[in-house]
Parts: sequence; C-alpha cells; structure tokens
Amino acid sequence: MNSHFLPSTLCSITLLCSYLSIASSSSSDISKLFETWSQQHGKTYASPQEKLFRLQVLEDNFDFVKKHNSRANSSYTLSLNAFADLTHPEFKASRLGLSPASASANLHGTKLPFPDFVGDPPLSIDWRKKGAVTEVKDQSNCGACWSFSATGAIEGINKIVSGSLVSLSEQELVDCDKAYNNGCEGGLMDYAFQFVVNNHGIDTEDDYPYQAKEKPCNKEKLKRRVVTIDGYTDVPRENENALMKAVANQPVSVGICGSERAFQLYSKGIFTGPCATSLDHAVLIVGYGSENGVDYWIAKNSWGTRWGMNGFIYMLRNKGGSQGLCGINMLASFPVKTSPNPPPPAPPGPTKCDFFSRCGGGETCCCAHHIFGICFSWKCCELDSAVCCKDGLHCCPHDYPVCDTQRNACLKFPGNGTRMETVAKKNSQAKFGSWNSLLEGWIL
Repeated sequence: MNSHFLPSTLCSITLLCSYLSIASSSSSDISKLFETWSQQHGKTYASPQEKLFRLQVLEDNFDFVKKHNSRANSSYTLSLNAFADLTHPEFKASRLGLSPASASANLHGTKLPFPDFVGDPPLSIDWRKKGAVTEVKDQSNCGACWSFSATGAIEGINKIVSGSLVSLSEQELVDCDKAYNNGCEGGLMDYAFQFVVNNHGIDTEDDYPYQAKEKPCNKEKLKRRVVTIDGYTDVPRENENALMKAVANQPVSVGICGSERAFQLYSKGIFTGPCATSLDHAVLIVGYGSENGVDYWIAKNSWGTRWGMNGFIYMLRNKGGSQGLCGINMLASFPVKTSPNPPPPAPPGPTKCDFFSRCGGGETCCCAHHIFGICFSWKCCELDSAVCCKDGLHCCPHDYPVCDTQRNACLKFPGNGTRMETVAKKNSQAKFGSWNSLLEGWIL
C-alpha cells in the first residue's frame, strides 16, 4: 500500500484506541469523543440541534462498534470512521448506486467472450504494487459508485497495456453516459464500458474533474479521448475460480452488497460479513491473497481514504458459497484493451480575446476593465477554461470555480471554508500579468 496513505491510518488507530479505552459510555465521555472525532474529520453542523442529533447517532454507532470489536473471534475491526455520524439509512441513501436490475438491456455492443486463460493463476497478486491502481477517490453523496468501478478497471488495463497510469473522468460518465446509466441515481459498469467504446475513448480526471453531482454533458470534453478500450467481458456468474483468473490478469469491476451496517463502519481486517447478496454497490477488485490460512479479495472502494484501510477492504474469498461473500461473484466484468491510445492532441493555438487581443495557447482571456459590458482591457490567465474573478485581477481553475477574494482562495463550492479538503495547485499557478493569482494561496 502506498506510503502516502499512512497518516490517515494512524489517525484512525489513535481515535480507535481513545474510544476503546472508555470503560463506560457516560454522556461526558461520549461528548468528548464526539468533539475529538469532529475535529479529526473536519465536521461542522448547521445548528446546535443538528449537532446534538449527530452526537446521538455517533453514540449509537459507538455502541455497535464496541459490541462488534469485543468479539474475540472476529477477523475484522470496526471504527468510528468518517461516516460515524450518519444513521444507517442515511448512509445507504447516499453512498451506494449500483443498478443491476437494468442489466437485462440489450446493448448490441462489444461484449466479448470470457477468455480461456492459460495456466493456473498465482497464489496472490496486488495490482497496487504493480502501479496499476490510482489513488482512492470519493464519490461523496452521489450514487455513482458504478462510474468509479468502471474507470478503475479501465485505468488498470490501460496501465498494463500502455505502461501509463492515467486517472480517468467519472464525471464524464455521470454527465454523458445516459443511454442506460443514471448518473448519481445509479448505473452499471458494463454500460459505462460500452459508452467508452462508442465514444472512442474517455477524458482524464484532471481535465473533466468530479463534481459529486450531475451536470450537463460537456461536449468539448467528450471529444478529448485520452484512453480507449476495445470492448468488455463478463466473468461467468457465480464462478469464483474464473473471477480469480480474471483478477490475476487485471483489476476487475464487481457488484456487491455494500449496505450492511458493519460495511459502513469497517476499519481493517478480513471482512466476513454477515451480508446479503442483493447487489447495490460497485467496487474494484485489485488483487487477492491469504492471511493465516484465510483467503481474501483486495477491493478498492470509492468512499475516500477515511474509510477502511485507507479506502481498501479485504473481503473473504472461497468461503462465501457460489455467489461469494456479499454476492461478489455474481456481477463481475472487465474492459478489454488491445489498441493503442490516440496520439496526444496538438498544443492549442492562441486564444482570441477580441479583434485586437490574444492570449497564448491553453490560456483564458479575462476582462480587466469593462464599461457597460464592453471590455476595453484584457489579461491572460495561465489556465485553460479558467473562471475569471469579478475583481479583474484574479482567476480560478474550472474545478474550483468560486472566487473568494477576501480569503485569497478558490473554492470548489460556495461557502466551503474547511481546510480538510485543501489542495495546493503548485503546478497551475494562474497570473494576470504581474499580479499574483488566488492560486498562489490555498485553494479550499
């Protein structure tokens, strides 16, 4: 596992130790725990009433976690992770999104037969160690798990075939893949694969970033086909050996039942359930292995690094019946890639501001002085598709489109003041002439 994930793990362990040390769940103990938890996860609430309700929810989840972790024979541990202030119904309503019921639609597409893999698969494999897995992402309160599973599988096979690991755009799928998938309302990986085939490729995460909500399809971004696939294949249903052979060759998209309460609060170890086989969530299998004689899958989730083992989970393998634990053997598929990616596009030409003024390729024209809606002076922002701030002095990247000149910041959403999601855009500083842009400060 990548070393840059470790600080999050250490924070979770520290908090886990603190609440496990509470012998009796007095109201003062729980209140102190809640304050510590809120600070760690950057949680703020709109009103005292909301905060009190979330305290009560966390206390209920605390009791559930404590009861589970007291079992001597459990192979996995729960914790008060980033979702511990959500009721279980709230969590299920916001963090799932697989729609297997729509799998009967006839795509008339490029579904290929399951290959005849030669030889026995290795005893273990971890595609993270082979550089074929991008960092864990966060779908937030949007039921787009299907898009993250699909892009993860395409990212993996693209690395294996082309040698390049490129993070791909879930937002393009959420916005534009509308024939059978439904954005934040759910979807299916096979349909996403077929969409990428039909579109002759998919854009990158950096160019078409995730917004955690559905937006109109950006037709220009749709034309930026950076990574291609040639088709997709379904793993034979309820065939764990076939799934193992597939994972031995590349990361594989799977449907699971992710709506169990223990899944919501999972922290570490080999998850053994109990869980149903009613598929409602999508993850990406990135490997498998064994520990103390217990076989497991390595699955990459899309709930951020503050869940599970820095966003990953070990799930029991070989002991969940033909359907697999949580139905993991029931709906597995993977993209097929044999063709090279398109050549990179030519550098953009100059950007025309008006008849007399131009900016360089990849820059954005921003009006510095205007009267009655007519611009008399232009400045060049050194970012493509940037947002020009109203003060005429600064600009922000398109994925952080809210200018906050008082705080010298570019925000992703209006009023977003938390630094828990702070990112320094060191490689994309935007300047208007000699003026420093907002990007030279913090981007919140």
